Amino acid sequence: MTAAGHVRFSTASSDYRSPVGPTTMEFETLPVLFGVALVAGFMDSIAGGSGLLTLPALLLAGLPPVEALGTNKLQGVFGAGSATLAFARARLIHWPTALPYAVVSTLSGAGGALIATSIPKEMLQAFMPILLVLVALYFALSSRMRDVEARARLNPVLFGFTTPLFIGFYDGAFGPGAGSFYMVGFVTLLGYGVTKATAHTKLLNFGSNFGSLAVFAVQGAFVVSIGVVMALGAFIGAQLGSRAAMRFGTRLIRPLLVIVCLAMAVRLLADADNPVHRFIGAYLT
Repeated sequence: MTAAGHVRFSTASSDYRSPVGPTTMEFETLPVLFGVALVAGFMDSIAGGSGLLTLPALLLAGLPPVEALGTNKLQGVFGAGSATLAFARARLIHWPTALPYAVVSTLSGAGGALIATSIPKEMLQAFMPILLVLVALYFALSSRMRDVEARARLNPVLFGFTTPLFIGFYDGAFGPGAGSFYMVGFVTLLGYGVTKATAHTKLLNFGSNFGSLAVFAVQGAFVVSIGVVMALGAFIGAQLGSRAAMRFGTRLIRPLLVIVCLAMAVRLLADADNPVHRFIGAYLT
């Protein structure tokens, strides 16, 4: 425990000593992080993208990148779990089908996190903003984006061995947009209505987040006290957001999905390490 009362979790092999203390993390910062997580949890339970808010907030608060990622996963698990509970109470999750999908997403999320450091990130950084823009266009224009179920285009068993596997692995290894990709899968391949697809997306998000968090707990480090405070905010925000999603349905979910996908694309392109960012910068100069 640091002088400021922040408990740090890390593996024994780590020689990192957290700078988080009274000089870099004032006690007043915790309510701010709670508020950020609450707003992010609300948004994430409807359209994903909580990392757009929480990860920059953690970095600005003074956490090193590895601990910021681990702490972000901790609060993300609670947010996705909270939304899953709310949707489950409303009986929007078909457990006999969804539970095996969640197991696959959990295992693949852990697998993605295990080899995250060995995956060439430049290709993902260049490709994902383009894919997110295409997904935003799909959400904006597709006639399937409504609360009416359509004919499935893929056998549910085959879906379970493909979509949760690949997207869960991506979520553990990289992450941005995973919730949107789950949504596309449920709506396009299984023909789910938008609200039902959102409910199942949160369950799979919980799975892949939990799997990757388990790897962070073993291999990395996170600040437990900050993670717990943010987890509480994310839990409350997700309860509110999931209720709003169930009340307003497509009218709320669809435009928010478009906005979040475009915001994630802009965020990725704004990163100075993004190959597309560097190419544009070199071209303009």
